[in-house]
Amino acid sequence: MAQDVVEMEPASQNSPLLVPRQKYCESVHKTIRRQTSTVMVGNVAVGSEHPIRVQTMTTTDTKDVLGTVDQVMKIADRGADIVRITVQGKKEADCCYEIKNTLVKKGYSIPLVADIHFAPSVALRVAECFDKIRINPGNFADRRAQFETLEYTEDDYQKELEHIEAVFTPLVEKCKKYGRAIRIGTNHGSLSDRTMSYYGDSPRGMVESAFEFARICRKLDFHNFLFSMKASNPVVMVQAYRLLVAEMYVNGWNYPLHLGVTEAGEGEDGRMKSAIGIGALLQDGLGDTIRVSLTEPPEEEIDPCTRLANLGMRASSLQLGAPEQFEEKHRRYFDFQRRSGQLPLQKEGESVDYRGVLHRDGSVLMSVSLDQLKNAEQFYRSLATKLIIGMPYKDVATVDSILLKELPALDDKASRLTLKRLVDISMGILTPLSQQLERPLPHAIALVTLEELASGAHNQLPQGSRIAVIVHGNEPSELLELLKTVDAVMLLLNSPHEETVSHVHNARRLLEYLQSNSLSFPVIHNLEFKQGLRRDDFVIKAGSEAGALLVDGLGDGILLDAADQDFDFVRSTSFGLLQGCRMRNTKTEYVSCPSCGRTLFDLQDVSAEIREKTSHLPGVSIAIMGCIVNGPGEMADADFGYVGGAPGKIDLYVGKQVVKRGIAKDQATDALIQLIKDHGRWVDPEVDNN
Repeated sequence: MAQDVVEMEPASQNSPLLVPRQKYCESVHKTIRRQTSTVMVGNVAVGSEHPIRVQTMTTTDTKDVLGTVDQVMKIADRGADIVRITVQGKKEADCCYEIKNTLVKKGYSIPLVADIHFAPSVALRVAECFDKIRINPGNFADRRAQFETLEYTEDDYQKELEHIEAVFTPLVEKCKKYGRAIRIGTNHGSLSDRTMSYYGDSPRGMVESAFEFARICRKLDFHNFLFSMKASNPVVMVQAYRLLVAEMYVNGWNYPLHLGVTEAGEGEDGRMKSAIGIGALLQDGLGDTIRVSLTEPPEEEIDPCTRLANLGMRASSLQLGAPEQFEEKHRRYFDFQRRSGQLPLQKEGESVDYRGVLHRDGSVLMSVSLDQLKNAEQFYRSLATKLIIGMPYKDVATVDSILLKELPALDDKASRLTLKRLVDISMGILTPLSQQLERPLPHAIALVTLEELASGAHNQLPQGSRIAVIVHGNEPSELLELLKTVDAVMLLLNSPHEETVSHVHNARRLLEYLQSNSLSFPVIHNLEFKQGLRRDDFVIKAGSEAGALLVDGLGDGILLDAADQDFDFVRSTSFGLLQGCRMRNTKTEYVSCPSCGRTLFDLQDVSAEIREKTSHLPGVSIAIMGCIVNGPGEMADADFGYVGGAPGKIDLYVGKQVVKRGIAKDQATDALIQLIKDHGRWVDPEVDNN
């Protein structure tokens, strides 16, 4: 977007020093795919002139040639474009030739990628047969990071860079000779001691770590490479990719991106984290190949991955966006800054406390039908029962407010009693203005459109009535001016109905307007879902649309409106979305690797066992890692770690520090629980006596 005047922003939050505002995507107003060079991975072209490519990784022992071949064929048959295989030693590298030859004999030409950690000589060997080499800048030329030496002089730093060049150059030359590709794949938790000394465990350090290797490639006139910036925290992941692209714009580079949230976990939580991180970047036209990392069989990753890729292709093809450009000054692209709308204040004379209708860390609203109200007692318990003994009521996964599109009849005493009980515990009841005027419910919050505000229809409500305002974000500015004249509990930002208009870009426009005019209404993202939507599509839409905004701190809560979806599923997904965006912790956080040939135990079985015994610990983060490569590095955000240290043996971590080594696997889960207790993070699960 050409500009006559360079756009400026504060150097840091509230800083009087201004610096040029960095460009990180083609447009903040609509989805325009970032133009990149083409990287050839075998016979598959990756880049902006081609479809977004889908890939996954095998979980078999690479020395099990037939097992690996069988899994690659399953992956290819499910529609993957590329498959990655771990190659940790010379024996595995030797087996790669047989794997490749066997696949070719069976008629499979899917490109194969070697995943390399700590083994430059192995990378050189396998580059002769595989199509791409993935290296981790944090450990390719460095030995295992100890996170101990954090004081480096300029001379020390330069000597290490020279060492990296000496080690990496032979691989680059071999890849040039054989026509191979390289992925420079930085991971948040496995930065080298050298990088940590200068940048800390930060997105900025991730970018610099990757650039050290990219500069060597460019020096050797090798350009068949791409980048990735993975983290298990979607917020960190998004920041790192944006910083990377911003630096590429400054340098005039146009290399493609592989997107992924590493160690996302399993089930809806794993899909949600991936949808938030990958979806947020796809909405800005970033990303050329993606992987959804799940602790499930690798072929199960292909479907959600394909759905995300299709979302990105559709958004860029239609150039989904806001109907008009707007000047954006307040959104901070590279660091998370939670927007906290003004929560309701108790007014003098009010008999009901409205302060609980929204949550300070992010609110969950649910759409409720009259049919659900009929089983009043069960419905009340599903909304309002505390889930954890000893946890404050508003800190557990309890809905904050509900939306009733139709109020019960005045003579429906059971339903109205249920609603009264919800109001009594400070749960908000929202209903359209027309319904509230026709059959009023005491203390309900009336939903008013901007058009109704303009007509003055809301003035028919009894004096002192609370209102919430429905907006879409694409209204004319003169209509938005009405927001300056009202006292609203919240704004419901509804998803647009137009095919070429995007909720993400509309919301950016609205939030920019609010912040520019010092309007502090809480903003709730109200996404409406069509009937018959598959669960994966539901999660992906919620994560990529609402999550893409919440990772920027744009919004204060969500309302996922899907009449045909199971109520508990929608509620769980809603809280998972807030947790994935690092807003509100209501359940145990799991950082769980997807398994590969390095894994030293059955990840799916162990994950299920640990989840069963620890899933009642909101605010606690547990990493379950199959090996040391995916151990202290990839669990950067976890409180406690369960890591395969040797066959049949588990190491336990607190943060990045190992505290117990070599525990027998059959005793390790109990030892993990004891470790959580020793650090005061354990509560006994509530016993349901019903």
